[in-house]
Amino acid sequence: MRQFMDLHIHTLHSDGVHAPSKIVAMAAEKGLKAVAITDHDSVSGVDEALEAGSRLGVEVVPAVELSIGYRNYQDVHLLGYFIDHLDPSFTAKLREFRRAREVRAKAIVEKINTKLSSERKGLITYDEVIDISGEAMSRLHIARVLVDRRVARHVQDAFNRYLQPCDVPKQYFPLEEALGEIRRLGGVSVLAHPPSISDDRGVIASLIRDMAGLGLNGLEVFNNLCYKDDMIFLENLCLELGLAMTGGSDYHGYEDDVDIGIGRGGLAVAYRLLEPLRSIAANGSSPHR
Repeated sequence: MRQFMDLHIHTLHSDGVHAPSKIVAMAAEKGLKAVAITDHDSVSGVDEALEAGSRLGVEVVPAVELSIGYRNYQDVHLLGYFIDHLDPSFTAKLREFRRAREVRAKAIVEKINTKLSSERKGLITYDEVIDISGEAMSRLHIARVLVDRRVARHVQDAFNRYLQPCDVPKQYFPLEEALGEIRRLGGVSVLAHPPSISDDRGVIASLIRDMAGLGLNGLEVFNNLCYKDDMIFLENLCLELGLAMTGGSDYHGYEDDVDIGIGRGGLAVAYRLLEPLRSIAANGSSPHR
């Protein structure tokens, strides 16, 4: 009998909807063998998930998702698995990034309100954003306020008409620093949904080769942004560069077409892929290099 897992899930500790214990319970109901809680710039939900996993027989991998800047590319996402999520230095750095997120969110709300005023529409408040956000505030929370207020028809509409034209620069981890930090924490670094960086495979391949040279451990081969041929392309890169393969739904809880473990219906991440990650965490480098 094949066993499956989902190594990319968000909770209310960042931009997800459900509590970590609820996520683990949902995974147990679906028969998943393992999950990873990968909140943005936050590890505060990991302990709750670990406790629930112990009770419900689901392996929980301590993890985080960091926003990375590399060359001219911004908002590249890096996953860190099997990290020491209680490390004081790391949690202090995450607090700094969350404070920067809050400053950015306030500035975006101000710019959106200027736009809403020019359109003679009701203004939104920063307190409304706080009410629906977790620890790692994001533009998604502002979008949800705009949808709740019926200013936007849906989240994408909110981004198209308000979030994108009213954007404010975001603070990012430099790639080398993030890779080093994950390594210091005894973790495994994995590039999340590579097609989000570019739709040019030549660009993606070049960047991944460079990142592998800097110490990247793996790729999220199985994800909702990939078609079958994309997955084959990424799998071949893993074989060429000695990188581990992972996968996950990137589930948040507000999507209509994404579910834990299966993504948009065609995702199936084999539990056996967790063993190479465990080996890298134990040995400090990929066993294939």
